[in-house]
Amino acid sequence: MTGRARLRGAADGLTTEAAGAVRGNPSDDSARSGADPTNDDVGYEPERALSFAAADNAADRIGCPGEYPYTRGIYPNMYKDKLWTMRQYAGFGSAEETNRRLHYLLRHGQTGLSLAFDLPTQLGLDADHPLACGEVGKAGVSVSSLADMETLLAGLPLGEVSLSMTINATAPILLAMVLAVAEKQGVPREKLGGTVQNDILKEYVARGTYIFPPQPSMRLAVDLIAYCEAYLPRWNPISVSGYHLREAGATAAQEIGFALAHAAAYVQAACGRGLDVDAFAPRVSFFFAAGLHLFEEAAKFRAARRLWARLMKQRFGARSPKSMQLRVHAQTSGSQLTAQQPENNAARVTLQALGAVLGGTQSLHANALDEALGLPTEETARIALRTQQIIAYESGVTDSADPLAGSRYVEELTDRLEREAQEYMAEIERTGGVFEALRAGYMQRLIREASYRHQLDVDAKRRIVVGVNGFAELREERLSPSPLFGYITDALSPAPHGHPTHCENRTERPESGPHYRARQHVSGIVQHKRPQMPLPERLAELRRRRDNVKTAALLDQLQQAAVRDDNLMPYILDCVKAYATVGEICDRLRCVFGEYEEELFPWTHE
Repeated sequence: MTGRARLRGAADGLTTEAAGAVRGNPSDDSARSGADPTNDDVGYEPERALSFAAADNAADRIGCPGEYPYTRGIYPNMYKDKLWTMRQYAGFGSAEETNRRLHYLLRHGQTGLSLAFDLPTQLGLDADHPLACGEVGKAGVSVSSLADMETLLAGLPLGEVSLSMTINATAPILLAMVLAVAEKQGVPREKLGGTVQNDILKEYVARGTYIFPPQPSMRLAVDLIAYCEAYLPRWNPISVSGYHLREAGATAAQEIGFALAHAAAYVQAACGRGLDVDAFAPRVSFFFAAGLHLFEEAAKFRAARRLWARLMKQRFGARSPKSMQLRVHAQTSGSQLTAQQPENNAARVTLQALGAVLGGTQSLHANALDEALGLPTEETARIALRTQQIIAYESGVTDSADPLAGSRYVEELTDRLEREAQEYMAEIERTGGVFEALRAGYMQRLIREASYRHQLDVDAKRRIVVGVNGFAELREERLSPSPLFGYITDALSPAPHGHPTHCENRTERPESGPHYRARQHVSGIVQHKRPQMPLPERLAELRRRRDNVKTAALLDQLQQAAVRDDNLMPYILDCVKAYATVGEICDRLRCVFGEYEEELFPWTHE
């Protein structure tokens, strides 16, 4: 379901129900592997291991850490010199609540910030839009204006801690808000470090939070890249995501093949705009999933680095080593967590995080064990952070730059994933490039079919998920869903005037009993049981207080610039500073660019 379709469903009061678990314990050994069983053709054979090391010139082919093609990592000593950034993804409810969670995570040792935005913000809808009702503050923090961003970032050391934002269609607007806040706080732009995802292509393939058609969306993405190249030397203007493709069902090879094809399209577009590849490519970053198959996941990161290095050098003529170094943020796979026996998710997250570290990630988010049930509590968020810290400081895996190097199994997995990813990229080129592949539904079909095969394997118990289709408990003691989930939706998203919805009939939660006590564990709710003013009313107040003549004039200028080929970032920044809202800015761009309607592709699998 796309983000917009989900909003429509929420506004109509629709809900979805999780499928029931299949009971029974496995006896077939073939069900033990988490990897695709149809691809597991590299079982251990001592003779092959010896021949691999001796006859294939393995050391020469694999290379050294910190050297082209960077199979073994982009730095010579990797974590011996510097650990990865521990960047826990956070965002819910209002700007105040998320601000408190960010401060909490920093106090407990987090070294970078990562913001999740709710669906209305991602889709260019203000918190008081009729379609936003039911989703405000639900999947992330609600940000409608610069006033929200000022609250969200209050007291955070923007010049010292890097800030990552998972935002795409509205990325230029949210980045402009960060710039405006930094300016008010007196933080120079050259000190601002962070990342904005800005990867709109994968939204059409797998995630669905697009607004405009692909071509103008690509224009906005490249506008942001060009602006950062000129004014923000420490900011990553794009984080090309394989994570969302993987979570939609892609295989490991599809994840890196499609993501790198998208990355090549952005690089091509930026070069076509006249940018020097070595001026912006060092700031291109990636975002990959960390799944449960430990060795395949580690190999995936190694294969992606080698593929990217060769692509940049051979196709785009990059000369700077930094342009060829694939830097990656990883997040443990949320789709592999289970609502059944959720305590087991702590073990799953540990394995996932370990795979990313063994693969050489530069930054990592570890999911909380209760995320299959709802938003994480403070306690589970802290355990997830501690998981990273235990791997970093106690496990010993950081003592070697690439501890799996030379393993015949891992090297063959690396080779195979690189080869398969190259085949996917070549097929996209044969189709006519990324835009043509999108129109043809090439990537969408492959991901859908891979997801379907995975579910068939689970249903047939060829793939065992502990607690779901094997080792299930008939009577489980289950964790309570996070109290944040329903509370936020009730408290922050009253129905806008003139738009009656199910929100008007919500049931007030009691101020005593187990629900109330559970809420007391959530950051800040005891002291701030209710926002001082619901977000729609805050927006109305903002519109009354600002200089509306000035705001309208700046929005006019933005719309006119959109008709021309101007870089839109300066115009968007002016609008943001005048407290134009996300929805107002997007509406002006909708007038010029139109809106994208998803094309449905026929189901071809038998």
